[in-house]
Amino acid sequence: MCRHLAYLGPHEPLGKLLVEPSHSLFRQSWAPRQQRYGTVNADGFGVGWYAGGDPVPARYRRSGPVWGDQSFADLARVVRSGAVLAAVRDATEAGADGEAAAAPFAAGTWLFSHNGAVTGWPRSLAPVARLLPPENLLSLEARCDSALVWALVLHRLRSGDDEGQALADTVTEVAEAAPGSRLNLLLTNGETITATAWGDTLWYLSEPGRRTVVASEPYDDDPHWRQVPDRTLLAASRTDVLLTPLKEPTA
Repeated sequence: MCRHLAYLGPHEPLGKLLVEPSHSLFRQSWAPRQQRYGTVNADGFGVGWYAGGDPVPARYRRSGPVWGDQSFADLARVVRSGAVLAAVRDATEAGADGEAAAAPFAAGTWLFSHNGAVTGWPRSLAPVARLLPPENLLSLEARCDSALVWALVLHRLRSGDDEGQALADTVTEVAEAAPGSRLNLLLTNGETITATAWGDTLWYLSEPGRRTVVASEPYDDDPHWRQVPDRTLLAASRTDVLLTPLKEPTA
């Protein structure tokens, strides 16, 4: 479910990243090439970006399809950024949360997206949710699996874990509680991108020292795109990309 993308590099208009490429995230909202689950991502969208001199990102999210939002077309034309995270959503289950359930989720300097689904939701994660402080549960943006996964990641980040450890441990915890879940997570702080490939496609495009793009699927036919193996943690900056195998949860 869903398609998402994160970018670090020279300042570019949002449209050049998200709309203009031949297989852009905009096009993936109705015609993804590699989506294994679902066919149309019309249940909301969002984009978060960082402005120079401000570490806290801005967001624009809506509950409807991206192709029907004229305000986004204007934003994409004029807003420029060197760090972006965007997503188009295919909801796992119908719900009333609308815009609040659309990625990216945000806290402080972080932007987060989840491509996938938690099996057995919500019952499967009830034991895991009980480990969170009550105020974290009461402040969830939405009543969907992605929002709870973000709460688990954020709790670890605020407890001092680095981005890679927070994503890896959350994936292991959720996969153990809900086997068969698809947990492609994407996180940025405006300087780095951290992601997991767990049950769905993930690719990256790197020009060391210039730009790094991490996405559910390539947005063009550039031969330098590289697929991330399943069960892998990706840690990237503008200069390099590191891939580390993720451990399966213990039986």
